[in-house]
Amino acid sequence: MLPGKKIADTNLAQKGRLSHEWARARMSIIEKIVVGKDSKLLEGLTVGFCLHVTKETSVLVMAAKRLGAKVALCSANPLSVRDDIAAFLQQEGASVFAWRGETAQEYRDCIRQVLALSPQIVTDDGGDMHAAAHRAKVNSIIGGTEETTSGVKRLLALERSGRLMYPVIAVNNARTKYLFDNRHGTGQSTLDGIMRATGMFLPGAHVVVCGYGWVGKGVAAKARGMGAVVTVTEVDPVRALEARMDGFEVTTLLDAAPYGDLFVTCTGQTGVIRKEHFAKMKDGAILANTGHFDVEIDASFLYSNARPEEVRPGVERFDIIVAGGKKKKKLYLLSKGRVVNLVAAEGHPPEVMSLSFANQLMSILHVAKNYEKMERKVYGVPEEIDLQVAKSALDAMGVRIDEMTEEQKKYQNSG
Repeated sequence: MLPGKKIADTNLAQKGRLSHEWARARMSIIEKIVVGKDSKLLEGLTVGFCLHVTKETSVLVMAAKRLGAKVALCSANPLSVRDDIAAFLQQEGASVFAWRGETAQEYRDCIRQVLALSPQIVTDDGGDMHAAAHRAKVNSIIGGTEETTSGVKRLLALERSGRLMYPVIAVNNARTKYLFDNRHGTGQSTLDGIMRATGMFLPGAHVVVCGYGWVGKGVAAKARGMGAVVTVTEVDPVRALEARMDGFEVTTLLDAAPYGDLFVTCTGQTGVIRKEHFAKMKDGAILANTGHFDVEIDASFLYSNARPEEVRPGVERFDIIVAGGKKKKKLYLLSKGRVVNLVAAEGHPPEVMSLSFANQLMSILHVAKNYEKMERKVYGVPEEIDLQVAKSALDAMGVRIDEMTEEQKKYQNSG
């Protein structure tokens, strides 16, 4: 990392402040948590965040600060940083190590810079900071949280091998996270990123969604809602059956490759779209990834077999030779194969991130209070937190629901 470099431009702080205020006004659940708690609950603790540096993230970071924590932040992706938000948070007293366009080495260095501040709690998105903390054997950490599926899988692997150093709450597994953030948030923001990057007209276009987990479900539903013809590819027979019964065409990626106009990977797996798929795609096909890591599309094959030309910001064209070297076709890769909703757009809207980050904040508080009683394992979000987040979200929407009568409670609990 460049000596002394933390953020791109301190002059962007006011712009970041306005974006922060916009998000904060739409994330009232976070505000209720902060106002309703003793402001000293995180006093004396340093919380290290490795999250996408967005306006929504700034609301979570500032909430932890208002609850008494010292806060440090780096990005969970080299291309997802909003430099104005980084400048605002630094001006507000956070230790920020993030700027848009970090190299791979700078990205890793920024994570190490946060860990060098000896955080007691680590809040991660993707597991890179948790992994780095384990490699470096950072002994200050009493517990952590994890935002996304990919990171939870890595932590579970550490737990199975007996190497997990501290308790971690898998925020991704909360119902008020994956049912809304993963499905509706990613579904909307992925198409937002694709359309900002390409200006693509979706009605009538053939969209191939790779993977039918909660993210794939969201992308497929939103694409169909905008008039696209949607095909789903899967390796899990239950999810494939679910997609079929949800009304989507289901087939193999090799069979879908020749007719897809847009391919979106949503699997969390590596090597989903490979050279054999590129070979069968039609001229002009667009490739996008919305999984956390840039491993789902074999971008290295494209870069090593064709010289990319940036035809629009974040849109690279590759002239691929096919048919025995006699014919070329064009394939378009968005955001270098990185998470398209955060690189080409702004990520999830604040209204849905308020659910995820309310879970994060309440889980941080839970770890701070209970870490001495917790084992070195991956925990789910406590049910009372999940329910409180849902109730707060309904309150924010002005929605009232029924309550069970005493007779119904007795009936439910009867033998």
